[in-house]
Amino acid sequence: MTARRLAVGADGWVAGAARIDSPNRDARLPGVEPTLVVIHGISLPPGEFGGDGVLRLFTNTLDPAAHPYYATLAGLRVSAHFLVRRDGALVQFVSCAERAWHAGVSRWRGRARCNDFSLGIELEGTDATPYATAQYRTLAALLRALRARYPLGAAVGHSDVAPGRKTDPGPAFDWDALARLTGARRLPAGASGPG
Repeated sequence: MTARRLAVGADGWVAGAARIDSPNRDARLPGVEPTLVVIHGISLPPGEFGGDGVLRLFTNTLDPAAHPYYATLAGLRVSAHFLVRRDGALVQFVSCAERAWHAGVSRWRGRARCNDFSLGIELEGTDATPYATAQYRTLAALLRALRARYPLGAAVGHSDVAPGRKTDPGPAFDWDALARLTGARRLPAGASGPG
């Protein structure tokens, strides 16, 4: 199978990604470029894949009456730059030139507010469900494209920037597989992490 090629345009949008604009974004501070990738895991409803729950959450169109869990998300305003579906399909919600609202209260290497200097990539999955091979392939291609445009350092989990508050992408995420595909490295949270 041929490796997927992606490219980030000058406007921060990735050619080859389906574009669904999220209103949950704002401007980055002047002169601040993304230097960190935060990898997340998400499924809506929890443990279910392939629906439109995540798309609706990130576009503020999630019906709280459509599923009992959705009522707990009513009024939540969140987004990520990207979503990688189980089949490897890539969706982009926010330009990389803008700040997506994905990390929440967070800290990495002494810097708070990780949204200011990071890119958020959601993988459709759960902490305990192995992620799909197609997702790793798309994630690897995306990381290569992002690294070609931005001065990115490590790729880390949401749990690394918000320990005790978040657990994703969870133990089911295979960091070694990602490293084999891209050379991207996840710095151990305890050694050089959030502090």
